[in-house]
Amino acid sequence: MSPVHGHCDAAFQPLCDLFDRLLIDGSELGASICVNIDGRNVVDLWGGYANAERTKAWERDTITTIWSTTKVITALAANMLIDRGILDPTEKISTYWPEFAANGKENILVSHVLSHSSGLPSWESPNTVEDIYNAERATEKIATQRPWWTPGEQLGYHIVTQGCLVGELVRRTTGQSLAEFIADQITGPLHADCRLGVPEPEWSRTADIIPPPPPPEATPALDPESIASKALAGVPIPPEAAMTAAFRNAELGASNAFTNARALARIASVVALGGTVDGKQYLSPAAIDQMLQERSSGLDQVLLVKLRWGLGVGLPVPETVPWLRSNGRLCFWCGWGGSVVIMDLDRRMSIAYVMNNMGCGVLGSERTAAYVETIYRIVDAHSDI
Repeated sequence: MSPVHGHCDAAFQPLCDLFDRLLIDGSELGASICVNIDGRNVVDLWGGYANAERTKAWERDTITTIWSTTKVITALAANMLIDRGILDPTEKISTYWPEFAANGKENILVSHVLSHSSGLPSWESPNTVEDIYNAERATEKIATQRPWWTPGEQLGYHIVTQGCLVGELVRRTTGQSLAEFIADQITGPLHADCRLGVPEPEWSRTADIIPPPPPPEATPALDPESIASKALAGVPIPPEAAMTAAFRNAELGASNAFTNARALARIASVVALGGTVDGKQYLSPAAIDQMLQERSSGLDQVLLVKLRWGLGVGLPVPETVPWLRSNGRLCFWCGWGGSVVIMDLDRRMSIAYVMNNMGCGVLGSERTAAYVETIYRIVDAHSDI
């Protein structure tokens, strides 16, 4: 019997076959894939196992952490506040959060945080996971820190700090935590099975995380004084942390959403469908245009590759992410190990992939690339989709 469950339109059978092969050969342990076009799930597949022992099946409602793909959900929250005139991307963060102006941060704009150019890609060391999981402590530390470069002049991936920074802006402007705002304004109305963290009653349906393989021996060591080295040192969260109570009880707007592909594709459809889903407007078309406008571009000082950012969403960069379409109105982001969400406005299509067997890197794995390339070959070949 095929380990793949769910359904797909006939045209997408090659995608189902690929998923099946990767589950059978062991490349994939457990995963879900969803493609939503024009508001309808033309692909909704899941399969494999939720634990390394292969004793627990990956079910229809299995969820797992998506690491940094979380940032897209947090970006959606920020852009909704921008659309409502509550936040201004060109305004200084200190306008909403006066204490933030300390130590040379008085000129950091909201757009700098959303485009990873604020100079706060991580916390200064020493920093512990306990510091990161404690929202009040993490916020206080980042509010007193000096930026690592002149805001707006360089690009450096805000690995975990972006969630802390946007979360505090949400709290200051709405009185709600980021998790509360996402639940009330996004996932609740969309009936999307997604949240920051995961309560203990839901742990039984939460897939274990399998850490990625070690990097190749030939990988050059980082200069310990480099921005990349200091940024990584400031966020000492290992893959296994996703299975701890402390991580699951935390609110990390950059890195600990728990969900599946079906829910993630539905959330992404807000952007892919032009802001309105099932007759409810979440974002105006003008807000989406603003979201997709390039705000930063260049060599990322943390990830050491070229990136482009809009307001919280990655924009195509062919030389860095060759498996992603580089033309048209498109935005995306990936999570550590391979999860991805893509919002293709020209096709009114959202793509989501969630898995528990982590691959190498933070910008998709070989499996991510294979699935996305297969999906686009199918939609290119079928004009009626």
